[in-house]
Amino acid sequence: MRFFTFLLLTSFLFGKSDLELAYEKEFAFLELQKRELQKRLREVKKSNGSKLWVANRDIEKLQSKFVTKQGESESISNRITSIEMETESLSLNTDTLENTLLQSETTLSRYHKFSHDDREDISTQLEKAFVLGNKTILELASIRKEQGEFFLADGKGVEGTILKIGNIASYGISEEAKGMLAPAGGERLKVWSVPADEVVTKLEAGEKPETLDIFLYESLTKEISERKEKTALEVINSGGIIGWVIVVLGAFAVLLVLIRYIYLQSASGDINRLYKKVQGHVSNGEIEKALEISHSKKTSIANVMNATLRNIDRDRQHLDDIISEAILHESGRLDKFNTLIMIIAAVAPLLGLLGTVTGMITTFDLITEFGTGDPKMLSGGISEALVTTELGLIVAIPALVFGNMLSGWAEKIKDDMEHSALKVSNIYSIYKEK
Repeated sequence: MRFFTFLLLTSFLFGKSDLELAYEKEFAFLELQKRELQKRLREVKKSNGSKLWVANRDIEKLQSKFVTKQGESESISNRITSIEMETESLSLNTDTLENTLLQSETTLSRYHKFSHDDREDISTQLEKAFVLGNKTILELASIRKEQGEFFLADGKGVEGTILKIGNIASYGISEEAKGMLAPAGGERLKVWSVPADEVVTKLEAGEKPETLDIFLYESLTKEISERKEKTALEVINSGGIIGWVIVVLGAFAVLLVLIRYIYLQSASGDINRLYKKVQGHVSNGEIEKALEISHSKKTSIANVMNATLRNIDRDRQHLDDIISEAILHESGRLDKFNTLIMIIAAVAPLLGLLGTVTGMITTFDLITEFGTGDPKMLSGGISEALVTTELGLIVAIPALVFGNMLSGWAEKIKDDMEHSALKVSNIYSIYKEK
């Protein structure tokens, strides 16, 4: 009000217009309302602050209760999950026990009357099965004699006594034959090829053999066939044309090795014999007689010795060159067939690999046509495919070894020829110095 009075007085003194006076009057009124509103706002804030504090406190209490309830809910959920897992485990255990009872019934019913009853408790049925199983094991642990039929090696069926050792081995005794028995398929037995007369005789008499020859089997439903050993000809035939090519190359390599061995053996012996015959004449200066002896031979050392004796009066350097040239000329004869042997050693494994690849292609063609239902057919095809590789290595390894050995021998013979020729020239030099 003081402010409003001040405005009126000011307007009177200074002579303001009515519009200005109205504006100032309105401004003063609004200022008054502003103050009243601020006062009311402070009062409302004070009142609401108290309510807000109470509301926050209630919210915190509710949050605490919510967290507690949430923890209880998770605990209950975990307990439910655990109970479900226990229930599932019990169900699986029940199924396992039922399957065990069914297997026991299948196994034990072959020897004793046994069948599980769903009206009885499972533990009671299991106890019966264990008792009967223990009894059956004790019975099977002893050797049992039964009358039955089994087949001889020629396929003839005969009646006789069968000595059974549990369900894993049997021995047959009849007037025609006796021995170990093997599965023949269809719950039948047949005489195995390995003789066991002494063992069968002792077992029949209730005695304990020192060595027990036994044929163990798991089941009689499937026949066990004896493995037939292949002959060398059958192995080669399984390799096809490539197998025979490798064998022919191997035989050719053997022939070349023998020829080369005989030639080198002869050349090696000729060196010592010719040197002994020539050195006596050379030491006496009888070069013509020495030449007659070397001319009578047609061997490599004879040719080298001829060249040495014909040029023995020349200077030493020139004579050494002549000897080296003569040996180089004879190297072709000493190294004869060596290259061919090494070529066979290199080609044989490659032919074997070619045969293997060809055989594998044939095997995969069979798989495409007939599928993989018969593992025996597939393994047989793969085995035949690898035969050529085996044949190739059998040929290549000896050819490589003997080829290198003969090559080293030929080099030694060349050195011996050079030494013999040089010794002859040295003997002649000593003669001339006398």
